Amino acid sequence: MSLSQQKFLLYAGLLLAGILAPFVFPNFTFQITVLWVMILFALTWDILGGQMGYNSLGNIFFFGAGMYVCAIVQIGLYYDVAQYTVSSGAVKVEFTPEQYFTGLFLGIIAAALSSVVFAIIFGWVVFGLRGPYFAIGTLGFTLAAGELVGAWEYVGGGGGIALPVFPGEPDDRALFFYTLSFIPAICTFAFLRWLYSGRFGLAANAIRDDEEKAEGMGIHTMRYKTTGWAIAAFFLGISGAVFGNMIGFIEPLEVAFPTVTFGIFMVIMCLLGGKGTLWGP
Repeated sequence: MSLSQQKFLLYAGLLLAGILAPFVFPNFTFQITVLWVMILFALTWDILGGQMGYNSLGNIFFFGAGMYVCAIVQIGLYYDVAQYTVSSGAVKVEFTPEQYFTGLFLGIIAAALSSVVFAIIFGWVVFGLRGPYFAIGTLGFTLAAGELVGAWEYVGGGGGIALPVFPGEPDDRALFFYTLSFIPAICTFAFLRWLYSGRFGLAANAIRDDEEKAEGMGIHTMRYKTTGWAIAAFFLGISGAVFGNMIGFIEPLEVAFPTVTFGIFMVIMCLLGGKGTLWGP
């Protein structure tokens, strides 16, 4: 059996295990769902941190932005967001199944696209920095985002915002959000495996090894770095939108922009699991 056949069987086995996991271990569906979110964290952080050598502490910003953008779209389609956040906890607002799923679908799309826009805008600012200055710069705007959202009363401020309740049974809800976390993680892995095998992967590694020489060879380093961050932001925005709905409540500093927890976990997972690799050492 060739190496490629062995890899195919391994991938197929893991894919099958992921599909069967919530049925084999129904009492641990939430924990396995979080595991897929963490896998996506590591994969997206490694685009810059592992492949290009830019250690970002700000990727969690896109995760939080995805949460809030999705929530604003979900609620804003049918209610006034400001009034909803004021009455949240005091008045129960009902969403029909059609309203819930339509809002969630559009919210996920908006979360992904807005995160890409944020990545492009912030990328052109922070990619002028390198080394520890880049890490500090990305950490700074993430902390600032959490504080700003915490003072933004339109989305509940520091008190957070409650998301629409899933219109179904608890078991159906758990399986639904498991699927919405499992599919993006698998798609991220497959997409990055394809991406790294081509010109992008070569350019990214050239930037990591010696950025000045890469520029001298004609590689548009700013374009590749911004593209890489935008790709990470796209998948993190989707993950944030799904995760926010799964837990049902968004709080700016503890849930949406938890730099000292999820933001650090991204880095640690890649350092322990094999920085610059998809599969690990």
